[in-house]
Amino acid sequence: MGYFYIFGTIFFTVYGQLILKWKISSVGSLPPEFFDKIIFLFKLLFDPFVFSGFISAFIASFFWMAVMTKFELSYAYPFMSGAFVLVFIFSVLFFHEVITWQKIVGLLLIIIGIIITSRSI
Repeated sequence: MGYFYIFGTIFFTVYGQLILKWKISSVGSLPPEFFDKIIFLFKLLFDPFVFSGFISAFIASFFWMAVMTKFELSYAYPFMSGAFVLVFIFSVLFFHEVITWQKIVGLLLIIIGIIITSRSI
């Protein structure tokens, strides 16, 4: 069940990041003036999709608390790097972000790190 909690943490974290990027990209840039920035951010906050991204982060924290009851932090935390890998893949698919060899090498190093640290128990 502990790995289910890790999966839940990663799933809700990735969902939140993708939703925030999608909705924020659709409304444009942050205005230059301070008060305009505040108004802009409050409007975004009350967008139902953006709000779901924040709720997703909140749910992810509950899953993470459950993870902490099952595993040592030094074992469980490297799995959170899986979120980097998934966000990269989905950002390429959904937002047409650029793939570079540096990003690929970095992701491979992350995956290797997850494999190495997951074998420590």
